Amino acid sequence: MDVAAYMTELGQKARSAAREVARSATEVRNQALLATADALNEARAELAQANLKDLENGRANGLDAAMLDRLELTPARIDAMIEGLVQVASLPDPVGEITDMTYRPSGIQVGKMRVPLGVIGIIYESRPNVTVEAASLCLKSGNATILRGGSEAIHSNQAIAMCLDKGLALAGLPKAAVQVVTTTDRAAVGELITMPQYVDVIVPRGGKGLIERITRDARVPVIKHLDGVCHVYIDSHADPEKALKVAINAKTQRYGTCNTMETLLVDQEIAEDILPLLAGEFAEKSVELRGCERTLTILKDIVAATEDDWHAEYLAPILAVRVVDGLDGAIDHINRYSSQHTESIITENYTRARRFLTEVDSSSVMVNASTRFADGFEYGLGAEIGISTDKIHARGPVGLHGLTSQKYVVFGDGHIRT
Repeated sequence: MDVAAYMTELGQKARSAAREVARSATEVRNQALLATADALNEARAELAQANLKDLENGRANGLDAAMLDRLELTPARIDAMIEGLVQVASLPDPVGEITDMTYRPSGIQVGKMRVPLGVIGIIYESRPNVTVEAASLCLKSGNATILRGGSEAIHSNQAIAMCLDKGLALAGLPKAAVQVVTTTDRAAVGELITMPQYVDVIVPRGGKGLIERITRDARVPVIKHLDGVCHVYIDSHADPEKALKVAINAKTQRYGTCNTMETLLVDQEIAEDILPLLAGEFAEKSVELRGCERTLTILKDIVAATEDDWHAEYLAPILAVRVVDGLDGAIDHINRYSSQHTESIITENYTRARRFLTEVDSSSVMVNASTRFADGFEYGLGAEIGISTDKIHARGPVGLHGLTSQKYVVFGDGHIRT
């Protein structure tokens, strides 16, 4: 296969389809989503068969247990894909929304209209369900999309693509509105991220290595986050019961997610009281603690933290712990070491909470809540296409609004500038 020619063809088709999708009615896009949900339900056997091929190939190629788990399409995960399509169809359509209308002294009215981004390229690994999530959000927000999944999920993704094709056809939308790349050649990624004439935005979902490569080589704007070094700070004005509950949940509810706490900060005023309680609960869950010098004077049997630990995204039952000099010390540490993903303060002091919200420079900042809530579904976005730690129009979980932009609109009645 001539990969460059193939990707150019996909890009040309996507650009044409994007115009048609952008002017389609909300009801038509919703119809496509619901028809795709029906097609997935009817194709359960075909999806399971295709996924079995990927799982067998994955085992033969030495994929680890975690990767195989992410790859598997269980009946429950198919149910979740179907439910996700229904939920996205039920969300308000952001396209065409006009806001901030004001009269100017000249008599004209000026406002902003929300519009699709155009063609969105999405590059992801392992999870076949991302194919449905990404396609549904792009379609609902009036965009066309080119999806390049990992080679380990090629059969599953192609089976899902057939269901998407049926949904688009039943709604009368072009097949090219959602295109799933059929080649496993890695050169396809290089082509996709260097086609600004056809692709408006790239969204990578995968490991840090993949995202670093795309960020380095792309000639198209990228919405991304590299890692999730998330912090919870327990203030001296914290409710101890809340602090224990939130800190344990933020670390142990799931280890392998980007919004899992990786560093715990504790105010020195309460460290001697609360650290032993936390250590006991973390020990029950087999979490290894790595502490600073002050932490080691309180918890004698833990590992000494190094400088690398403050930068680490473990994605494992390991937690860095640091005793800090109050709120200023916590904010200084976070703004130095954080990946600007998600941070939380546990406190009953409103003034301190407000300072934390104002001065911590991350895409999600929380008060008395687990970092695990930093998720599109939990934020009411229906789903998310990824997390952005960039300081562009999309920051934090990226849902429908993050896949649109705004343009100025002006209304006059024969007005001329004098």
